[in-house]
Amino acid sequence: MTKIFSNTSVRLFLAVIAGLVIGRFATEGVIAVILPIKHILGQIIFFLIPLIVFGFITPAITRLKSNASKLLTLSLILAYLSCVGSSVLAALVGYNTIPLIDITPDDEVSKVLPQMIFRLDIPPLMPVLSALVLAFLVGIGILLTKSRKIENALYEFQDIVFVMVKRVLIPLLPFFIAANFSVFAYEGDLVSRLPVFLLIILITILCHAAWLTFLYVSAGIYSGKNPWQVLRYYGPVVLTALGSQSSAASLGVAIEETRKSPVLKPEVRDFSIPLLGNIHFPGSVLDIVFLALAVSYLLNGTMPDIEKMVLFIPLLAIFGVAAPGLPGGTLFASLGLIQAVLGIGEEGIALMITIFALLDSFGTTHNITSDGALSLILTKYSDKKERAKSVGIEPGVI
Repeated sequence: MTKIFSNTSVRLFLAVIAGLVIGRFATEGVIAVILPIKHILGQIIFFLIPLIVFGFITPAITRLKSNASKLLTLSLILAYLSCVGSSVLAALVGYNTIPLIDITPDDEVSKVLPQMIFRLDIPPLMPVLSALVLAFLVGIGILLTKSRKIENALYEFQDIVFVMVKRVLIPLLPFFIAANFSVFAYEGDLVSRLPVFLLIILITILCHAAWLTFLYVSAGIYSGKNPWQVLRYYGPVVLTALGSQSSAASLGVAIEETRKSPVLKPEVRDFSIPLLGNIHFPGSVLDIVFLALAVSYLLNGTMPDIEKMVLFIPLLAIFGVAAPGLPGGTLFASLGLIQAVLGIGEEGIALMITIFALLDSFGTTHNITSDGALSLILTKYSDKKERAKSVGIEPGVI
């Protein structure tokens, strides 16, 4: 029982229920107390976002130096393109299906919120886009100058940020979400929208299945091998991912099971499966894009402009390649980006966090299972490279 309640998704789900119950029966005085609590918790959470961006992206860049091979470069390119592709799929589906769903807000049933008793603002040290640019500049600067002391300090800073996320951000999330849903329920426009959440989850799961199918079919066509000879061994991996919501926890099972595949080259497989398990999160970015559109439409009656999404998707894919290795890490790292580029506020962020938690098992399953398709592509590339070397020709393209 204790293990069940220690699961992040269970806690967030219970927070949603608690928030709905409190908000349904709360008086104006109770909501007046909840509002400042919600605001302070949100301020702490959003204060951490630039630190997460800088603390994880910069060390990820500096670590590339020791593995700067063509296979690594191709792995990074494939992982990034896969994340962009899954995001584009989510956007296309979202723009075409969300307007067909009756999820527009009904202002007539909303109550006016009481005035906040007190307000404490905790502004972040820098905007998230500034943190992202700084991470790239510092990371590249360290690679060029070979500043070992600063590099080691950044690794330690990453550990500190990870602890802040694990010990501060994640424990605060249930209370933040409960407070948000209390306010939503008090306003009176949320309970009637709960069936919409289930429909959003269903559509997103179908998108996961579509992108996985595309990756494995593409890998089969390029490699000339039957992709089922990879996918068939992912059964235990899928069960582990669904139960743990962690790519890291599923990685050991993936390494063990993919060794049974007769079409994956052993040396490539042993390199690609652990690597992609840490840099390839197409399922997570797919969830984020679709939820951003759905939540924006739910709260505002409109979706972000396509021009904003064209900017958002390539930037989000960066987090899909260098996301923190913890449940919901991709979403946490991209919260500031969601706010800055798409203009989604704290209410929308709270909804995204909650629905994302319910989807996280499926997103994690997508993440870890899709690695097999990219490994099949890398196997074919490695074979072509070896054959080209044997005749004295270095392949320039896949």
